[in-house]
Amino acid sequence: MEKLTPVDHKVKHKSTIPANFGTEIELFVREYQATGSGGTPKPVLMLHGRSVPALPGCDLVIPADGSPPQPDNSLSWAQALAGKGYNVYIMDLQGSGLSPRPEMHDPCNANPAQRSLLKTYPGTDDCDPTANYPFQLGNSQSEWDELGTVVKFIRKRCANEKVAFIGWSAASFVMGPYALRAPGDVASMFLLAPMFPPNGRWSTNIADPFAPPPGTPLPTKPESKPPAVFGFPMNLTSKAGLQAGISDKELADHVWQAIMDCDSIGQKWGGSPPGPPEGVMRWRNSYWWGWNESTVPHESTLGSTVPVCIVYGDQDRTANTPEELGPVLHFSVPKLYKAIPKDEKLMFRVAGWDHNPVWERKAAKTLQHMSWKWLKDKKVYDVESGSWFMDSDGVLTQME
Repeated sequence: MEKLTPVDHKVKHKSTIPANFGTEIELFVREYQATGSGGTPKPVLMLHGRSVPALPGCDLVIPADGSPPQPDNSLSWAQALAGKGYNVYIMDLQGSGLSPRPEMHDPCNANPAQRSLLKTYPGTDDCDPTANYPFQLGNSQSEWDELGTVVKFIRKRCANEKVAFIGWSAASFVMGPYALRAPGDVASMFLLAPMFPPNGRWSTNIADPFAPPPGTPLPTKPESKPPAVFGFPMNLTSKAGLQAGISDKELADHVWQAIMDCDSIGQKWGGSPPGPPEGVMRWRNSYWWGWNESTVPHESTLGSTVPVCIVYGDQDRTANTPEELGPVLHFSVPKLYKAIPKDEKLMFRVAGWDHNPVWERKAAKTLQHMSWKWLKDKKVYDVESGSWFMDSDGVLTQME
């Protein structure tokens, strides 16, 4: 695949997260301009999930090797779609990747249960996690706001065209409700392994089903009392913890390095003395609501005004969890499909895939093709609606 040159933007946004409320910040957005087709390119926006930032997930490039040296961009989902004639944008939310990380640099702000990962950082053992910032970083409203700012930026650059959404994992918490609230901005959605709690947090406000739920402990200012639930802004993942979820071990080191390249602070932490730090992946702790069986049918938008395609793996135990875990931690991809009220919806359950097919060479190629066909035709493998199982040979069987 031809290597494309990215254009990186810093998109101005007035923050609505409690940590820096009202501050003008700059959100990171990467753009790949369309190649490979005539006509006016359509815009696509890709969003990362809960923990992995945008570039390692959507634009992984393996460094040059061999003779002559040639970088391998075959795993770059974004470049693959740009090569098919789309203007592709990738964004980081605050607290992820190359967007700002307010109130997150001090080790005292890490999840107390994970601070052992910072043991090479001076003073961590004496850190009092309540001394600095005992609140979660973001919430649904702040992330909808950030997505909205980037959508507005893209539409201004693209002759006010609607934007096609592509989201991985917990991106569904952000893109799904945004599409329900602002369907005029969204051309379609393609969701990979979407997180969906059927009985998740929601508002009882009839006038605004996307308002914060009753009793939500969301501070409006850092000094708010009492501390919010999940009172820390930053979670941590070690190199070993991240790589345990990547079955292609040849790629695992490249994925980790790409994550570290997005975080000059995180790369200085972690590991065991006396060796150098191996880094930690820092990711925002957010408080989500408004994405459940009660809100998905809102105004019959999904499956009509906003067509939806869902793809997930039959080995995915992250996006599909037992009901016994309770309303916040029970996730079900099939229940999301069922909750979408109209018929312009399509779902594929793929044999052998786990939660990270973007880092499997064969799976990544299939995923790139499926998303392209959805963007182009609103159908994949000649089917435009229904729920399907795809076996390891690519044979489709319709499911109920």
